[in-house]
Amino acid sequence: MKIRILGLMLLCFPACLMSVFGQDVRPERDSETFIIRGQIIESDSFEPIPKVNIQVNGGAYATSDKQGEFRIPVKINDELIIKHSEFETVYYTVKSKERITIEVDPGRVPAPQGTRSLDSYGARKGFNALIDSADVYLKSDADKSISFLTEALQLSNSAAQNADAYETLADVYFYWKQYDLAVTNFRISLQNAISEAVQLKLAKAYAMNSNFQESLSLFRSINEINLSNWERIERFEGMGDVYYSTQNYDAAIANYNNGLRVAQEHLITPKITDLNSKIAQTYEAMGVVEEAEDYYEKSLDLATQENKKRALEEKVKVADFQNKNQNYEDEIRNRQEALTDIQEIQSDEAVENESPLTSQKQNYKIGNAYYMKKDFDSAIPYLQKSISEAEKRRDLVVKKDATRKLSEVYRDAGDFNKAMTAYNDYIDVVDALYTRKEQEIIQAARFRQDLAEKQNRISSLESDRALSATKYELSLERNKRQQLIIYSLIVGLILLLSVGYFMYKYIRQQKIANNLLALKSLRTQMNPHFIFNALNSVNSFIAMNDERTANSYLTDFSLLMRAVLENSEEDFIPLSKEIELIELYTRLEHFRFKERFDYEIEIAPSVKPENFQIPPMLLQPYIENAVWHGLRYKKEKGLLSIKIDQPEPGIIAIVISDNGIGRERSKQMKTDHQKKHNSKGMGNIKKRISILNTMYKDKVDIAISDLQEQEDKGTQVVVTLKKIK
Repeated sequence: MKIRILGLMLLCFPACLMSVFGQDVRPERDSETFIIRGQIIESDSFEPIPKVNIQVNGGAYATSDKQGEFRIPVKINDELIIKHSEFETVYYTVKSKERITIEVDPGRVPAPQGTRSLDSYGARKGFNALIDSADVYLKSDADKSISFLTEALQLSNSAAQNADAYETLADVYFYWKQYDLAVTNFRISLQNAISEAVQLKLAKAYAMNSNFQESLSLFRSINEINLSNWERIERFEGMGDVYYSTQNYDAAIANYNNGLRVAQEHLITPKITDLNSKIAQTYEAMGVVEEAEDYYEKSLDLATQENKKRALEEKVKVADFQNKNQNYEDEIRNRQEALTDIQEIQSDEAVENESPLTSQKQNYKIGNAYYMKKDFDSAIPYLQKSISEAEKRRDLVVKKDATRKLSEVYRDAGDFNKAMTAYNDYIDVVDALYTRKEQEIIQAARFRQDLAEKQNRISSLESDRALSATKYELSLERNKRQQLIIYSLIVGLILLLSVGYFMYKYIRQQKIANNLLALKSLRTQMNPHFIFNALNSVNSFIAMNDERTANSYLTDFSLLMRAVLENSEEDFIPLSKEIELIELYTRLEHFRFKERFDYEIEIAPSVKPENFQIPPMLLQPYIENAVWHGLRYKKEKGLLSIKIDQPEPGIIAIVISDNGIGRERSKQMKTDHQKKHNSKGMGNIKKRISILNTMYKDKVDIAISDLQEQEDKGTQVVVTLKKIK
């Protein structure tokens, strides 16, 4: 049995030089979790071995694919246990982030059908070495990393290798926050080979590029059965992050909790800490302080059990939370403890100024906390120290904030000379920061342009390779006559498609115009019908010499008319406006027929009417039918019920029900004129709904049914509304 680590020996040379010239070359930190790639092959034929079990001792689990490849989350010094029924169990300790290749004894594996040549294996080793080199420089030198990937693509001879190279290229762009380029290359990788791991990365890139709906859609489409436990957690966590970014905090917490259950079930400690922290942040954003505080305590306790850096990160988050809740004593205590830990961490590794784990930031925030407590004497030394450390580390942002705050402290303490001196220093820092920001913007634009040019070269390389292959194939089969035929067909097809496209566009525009005209016509027919009925009611009050009632009715009627006319030109109005309209209309009808029926309008607490839209005057005809043709003829006093509920996200159900005489008896009692009139009104409603559903893809659905099997059957109308996407 052989175990071989694939890597470029040349990559060790710079490290050796650094050691010789006195630079401290530190080993990779044991606490960092990363994804390691590997492959399991048969040592003689170099054939890949699929469906091999790979497990971290006491942790994650994965299996090899058809290419014998696998990827699994590990830490330095973790032990991999590699099992298969056809060879002895292999134990391997992770020493670096480099790709690993495990060769197993051919005596323990059945001879494969067909063997791969040594030349092919050598080419594959060269390709893998270039990918590993790109990984090494991914976070330190984007140009060099992309150069290695360009070479790798030139050596690539399979869709799987193409997928691997483009995935790594997307990883480079993702790290350097070029999320649109990351999305492009993750998608190219998936076009070459489907991988759930790459789909997860693409979903995260969509989210970072603010393509939230695309991100959620992809997260949901990933088949959870094929995911490792770690990837299942990342899927829930990723969806939680998207919901958090879109301020859907309830959904964010639900997904974080789903991920937390998986992490706790499989004892994946880093994710347990992370998810507790994210749940705390979400509750904090919701303003649920007690829940946020509980989860921050859990995450801080868990982080303390991991390593100093993770504990420090969580302690700073807790201090920020305490600051927002004006708990300055605990904030100051936590930040003072953090300062001690920061000194230890800075001695072990370089901490960028952008990190919250810098002493200048913590000193500034301690000074600010003392300032908020009006303890100016305690605030001044911390702010001065923050300014001094920020100057040493060339952190102009913190220096600006600390100098401004120091000026405010002196001012509030009554020392106006020092306040003015500090303020003048603040002005100088702002000018210097402005100059630096201009330079950074120019550098960022240049960096973006360089990456775009490299991406174009890679795309050109792929296009050139595809074009060369096409030319080679055509050179064997074509002659001048065939070329002429092909070109003629292409031109004809383009012309045909162009004509078809313009015809389709013209027909579609005409259809939309016809639909709009028909809708306008139908609305024009409905308004006079409604006004006529309402005026009849006013006339009846006047006929009874009830002037006060008529005046009151006319006042409500004028409000209703104004609302109807304002909405008459719209295809859809907010559901909240339609509710106001039907409440007003129902009150008017009840005003006239108090002795015939009572009514109730119920809106479920979960319903947010302003989030849904409805065709104007859609509900009024059904309410009118219920009153005039159902309840008016009932012997005893009836009930009109209007209920609005949300059975599922994106759908509203409006139920209009009455316990009147029912549809059959109502038809029997109608005159010929009434039958014709009602048929026309309902016909207009059906036509409007049909046209709107054609234009907006099944936005509205209406179902009418008898309510009960009794003498007065009653009628129920269910109107279902869907959100317009």
